[in-house]
Parts: sequence; structure tokens; C-alpha cells
Amino acid sequence: MRRLIVSILVLLMPGAVVVSSQGRAVMPTSAHEFSFQSIDGSPLPLAQYAGKAVLVVNTASMCGYTPQYADLEALWQRYRDRGLVVLGVPSNDFGGQEPGSAEQIKDFCEVNFAIDFPLTEKQIVIGPKAHPFYQWAASELGQEARPRWNFHKYLVGPDGKLAGWFPTATSPQSSQVVKAVEAALDQPAVTLPPK
Repeated sequence: MRRLIVSILVLLMPGAVVVSSQGRAVMPTSAHEFSFQSIDGSPLPLAQYAGKAVLVVNTASMCGYTPQYADLEALWQRYRDRGLVVLGVPSNDFGGQEPGSAEQIKDFCEVNFAIDFPLTEKQIVIGPKAHPFYQWAASELGQEARPRWNFHKYLVGPDGKLAGWFPTATSPQSSQVVKAVEAALDQPAVTLPPK
């Protein structure tokens, strides 16, 4: 019976529940428990960023906020050597403003904004089919912190905990974002336990 309940939970909330080795459902406690696919199709586990701050941003190529790509790249260049990772998560959820293929999105970002920070494959970021990271972030921070448009930002601390969120209109170069990034970068480094 317990396995049936765990199986039902996993089906209803894919990725929002982790199944322990004892077959128990366990809610994730860290962003490091999630994984994306890179825009090139290779695995992109967030665990590889343990000890770094990660700014996770749902992006779109045909949005009024698309120029934020330039600010995201500038933030990445400014803080990457101190341990910041900017992670772009293309999404077509808002206004159908990211209709392209992975190759088209990557080309657009490289040609128009010289983006070299990591990008994921296109993802759903809202609703019941949202990527598990986005489901978890909404459950951790509350529904008011879920994306309402393109270029919503979540800041993950080096420990994998959510350190904050910023709505679409908040520029990646704003003092609010910069102060939060610097505070996250000043956190002590963490090491994941061996598996």
C-alpha cells in the first residue's frame, strides 16, 4: 500500500517528490536535488553548482523584457569568477514569446546578446506541468513568488536553498539583485555528502 501511495505521489507531482532508498516519499529540501537538460541536450544537474550562487531566470526571445539578456550576461561576467552562475530557462508559457527550437533559441542568444551563460532546454515554468524546480520554488516561497511573466528570477544560495526572487521588471543590474547576489556569494561554501 505504501509503495502505491508513493507511486501516485510521484505521478501527480513529478520531481516534486523524491523517493528514498526505503521507498518513502521525501520532499526536496535543496535546489541541488533537481536537474535540467542543457540547451544542447546534455544533463544539467543543479548539484554541479553546489557552493555557487545560481540566478535561475525563465527567458523568452520575443518579449519586451528580452533586452534583460544583456544585463544577465553583464551580471554573469561581473560575478562568475566569484561563483555566480546565471542559468537561462527558455519558456513559451507567457504570450507564446519563445516559440523557437533549442537551436533557434541558442543562435538568437549568441548572435544578439553574445550569451555564454548556461541555457536549458525550453521548459514549462507555471502550472501543474511546470518543471519540478519551479514547482518546488513555488511551494517553498509561496504562490506570490511564482513566475508571472518572462524574466522572473530565483536566486539559489551556495547551500541550495532559495535566497530570494525578483519579478520580471526588476533588472538583473538593479541594486536589489546585486546586493542579494553579493550576499549569496559571501555565504560559506558547502560540500554535498557522498552518495
